Amino acid sequence: MNNLNLNIGLFSLSQIEVIYRGLEEGLDVSIYADPKFDVFQMGAIYRGLKEELDVSIYANPKFDWEQMFQIRYGLKEGLDVYVYANPKFDSDQMEIIRYGLKDKLDVSIYADPKFDWEQMDEIRLGLKDGLDTSIYTDPKFDWDQMEIIRYGLKDKLDVSIYADPKFDWEQMDEIRLGLKEGLDVSVYANPKFNSDQMEIIRYSLESKYLWYS
Repeated sequence: MNNLNLNIGLFSLSQIEVIYRGLEEGLDVSIYADPKFDVFQMGAIYRGLKEELDVSIYANPKFDWEQMFQIRYGLKEGLDVYVYANPKFDSDQMEIIRYGLKDKLDVSIYADPKFDWEQMDEIRLGLKDGLDTSIYTDPKFDWDQMEIIRYGLKDKLDVSIYADPKFDWEQMDEIRLGLKEGLDVSVYANPKFNSDQMEIIRYSLESKYLWYS
């Protein structure tokens, strides 16, 4: 590609550097020698070419450089990157889907842009532990709530008692702790009690004294 015709005026110095580095290494820089790619995107494509990856999967300006890197990492790992090589997923979401693919999980359960990356990660962790994540695979739960439900599932508790978005994560955790201690949580499993009140009632139940009316 040494005969590549470039309108140098269209590129920044850093972009030109990445292009000429590729030329020196005998790479097909025509794939990224385009001002529509910023220098970071060019770098992601350049690295993929060096690694002999199919960069055509991500050499598209619709992907930012961080998304490109996640697709590149997946290609290096031999994963089916088509599951997440879609600009509807941000780079953080792509990363969590990639982790799931590496662990051979059914990522279709959470590979949906309606979940943010933290929600995706809670579902991934549950799947990795062999849990029935269906009870919290719902965007109505934020990631903190998902985490408390996941903890309960790991402890084999009846999470249906608190797996309800009417409880914030701190309330959920007080109910979970009560269940774990074998207490009658029905006394305080009510959103009218904030988490601090729930904690006091839980302590009183532990002590066999009820301090509520």
